[in-house]
Amino acid sequence: MYIIGIAGGSGSGKTSVVKKIVNSFPNESVRVLSQDAYYKDNGIISQEQREQINFDHPESIEFSLLIKHLQELKNGKTIEMPTYSYITCTRQKETIPIQPGKVVIVEGILIFTDIELCNMLDLKVFVDTEADERIIRIIQRDVNERGRGLDKSITHYQKFVKPMHQIFIEPSKRYADIIIPEGGHNAKGIDILISKIKWMLHDA
Repeated sequence: MYIIGIAGGSGSGKTSVVKKIVNSFPNESVRVLSQDAYYKDNGIISQEQREQINFDHPESIEFSLLIKHLQELKNGKTIEMPTYSYITCTRQKETIPIQPGKVVIVEGILIFTDIELCNMLDLKVFVDTEADERIIRIIQRDVNERGRGLDKSITHYQKFVKPMHQIFIEPSKRYADIIIPEGGHNAKGIDILISKIKWMLHDA
């Protein structure tokens, strides 16, 4: 199994890159594990406390479970990937079955910050997008998908997203084998990744 890690700042376009890659292959040839599915369950604390959680800090992620699931996939076992609600900040009862595959993509802002996970990645890709573009995408996503008002979204960005990007995510770029500027708009960069995956699938 060939494992590709795709990291980058919040709003950088990682999801668009992953979707374009996956849509280039038939029959779910490429499996995807999202770091966001592995946020720690915060159901035991109040809603007010949940709103103060720093979701851009590595400690918010249950990396041990993500690593365990990757190891199980490598051993030919089907896993049950968690699901997470951004509105309630809790892990849901529903899970998504993921079967083993020749190529697995792990996608998330913090995946290069965990040494054990990073060492499991055969290819590390960093999606690098300018901060002003990311801010616009983050605010649009917060308002349209995560139930935050404009003021809350801006406050959240200033308090959590920006400082954590500078402390954890931007420095993790040095671990990347490939850097793709401008995310889903970089057709040439995505084509290189698709060609690499095609070679891996053909060679496997």
